[in-house]
Amino acid sequence: MTVRVAVVGLGWAGRSIWLPRLVEHPDFDVVAVVDSEPVARATAARTWPGTRALADVSELDRDDVDLAVVAVPNHLHTTVACRLLAAGVPVFLEKPVCLSSAEADRLALAERDGGTVLLAGSAARYRADVLTLHETVASLGRLRHLDLAWVRSRGVPDAGGWFTRRDLSGGGALVDLGWHLLDTLTLLLGPVGFDQAVGTVSDDFLHNGAWSAAWRHDGPKPDAGGDVEDTARGFLVSDTGVSVSLRASWASHEPLDYTAITVEGSNGSATLRCTFGFSPNRAGGSVLTLTRDGEAVPVAVPEEPIGAEYRRQLDELPALLADPASKGLVIEDARRTIGVIERLYDSARPVPAQV
Repeated sequence: MTVRVAVVGLGWAGRSIWLPRLVEHPDFDVVAVVDSEPVARATAARTWPGTRALADVSELDRDDVDLAVVAVPNHLHTTVACRLLAAGVPVFLEKPVCLSSAEADRLALAERDGGTVLLAGSAARYRADVLTLHETVASLGRLRHLDLAWVRSRGVPDAGGWFTRRDLSGGGALVDLGWHLLDTLTLLLGPVGFDQAVGTVSDDFLHNGAWSAAWRHDGPKPDAGGDVEDTARGFLVSDTGVSVSLRASWASHEPLDYTAITVEGSNGSATLRCTFGFSPNRAGGSVLTLTRDGEAVPVAVPEEPIGAEYRRQLDELPALLADPASKGLVIEDARRTIGVIERLYDSARPVPAQV
């Protein structure tokens, strides 16, 4: 059965990631788009004729839509999702699912009272290279340490806009890129708790528009800057004794954007080198290496186009939507993820820039 979808929010993620893939996917029928901006609605109506363009989610009829894909700015995620859930509309919510543990509680209540389900977008775990790494981890014995980093060379999103305002975004690179890293960590390590969490943050690149993510076509604002971090580093120790190192950077002195994930175990280690996201400033391909007893062996990784993980997530979405067991699962994951982020922020002390 085709899933009738409304896309809520026509910013970069809504119009560049979700709408094109939903429109071409045989399992979905985009019946409406929702955005408060008249220009965004008019553009969407011209681009996808026959799709209703609405100004507010209150205009959606539960009988006409099976799922709402919510891709509004971060500070509106919980408010918009709760309104839809309370009205009985299932929601697929872009990351970050929530900006605080209190917001997670609100989402859980709305999901329960609306008698429907909250699903979530966090595509990293759907990447072919990450899935291959996950399969490889089973051969590493008892896990001891994981190192996860997503580092951009120049990639501050929407410089001077809502992304760099803490009251609207909830945080900087840790909330944006770190959510993907922590979701990948859950896939590799399992849903463990953490006894210890310590972090640092810095903003050496944030206030210079030259470090903005030009590939997003946002363009630096005249007042480029903000009050969030462009880099966050953290160290965690799980309640099972596994240590974890994290780094999320919107900008750096690196020549290319990269993602690096290393998993160390009692029987060997595995390292994946790739690039998450859509930036064109990337090294080609993904490289996975298994190291044991001093010998490094390459592991074959399927090649796929940039963004294939989002299509793969949509492939699984109808089954998740129909499965009663899906209820509550996203909330559990979100509580763990935002709990770690809150603890890292609580412990962090800004590192002053060198003068």
